[in-house]
Amino acid sequence: METLLPLMVGTLFAAGLYFILHRHLFKVILGLILFGLATNLFLFVIGGLTRGGSAIINEEQTVAVEPYADPVPQALLLTAIVIGFGIQAFSIVLIRRVYMTFKSNNLDELQKENEAQ
Repeated sequence: METLLPLMVGTLFAAGLYFILHRHLFKVILGLILFGLATNLFLFVIGGLTRGGSAIINEEQTVAVEPYADPVPQALLLTAIVIGFGIQAFSIVLIRRVYMTFKSNNLDELQKENEAQ
């Protein structure tokens, strides 16, 4: 499990980059979604897998006792989810507007039309 998660992160980043480099706008959105998922999984892996531990220190203790869950990656993960959702929603609306205006979702056709004007 410890080696599978970093391999999954690398695979998701590679697939996201592959889709972002396509000339079709739907695949660009799919690439952004995969990049967001890879980032979330990366932050999850960085935080470490702990079971049965809490991020809160008991009253009797002055320091955290193993196993404990680090709250910083958890907070970063929640932030990354919210930011990723906002970016995805904005890109979907932007690409929908481009399609409604130019009746095309291929970046090559949009570039040719821009050069013709």
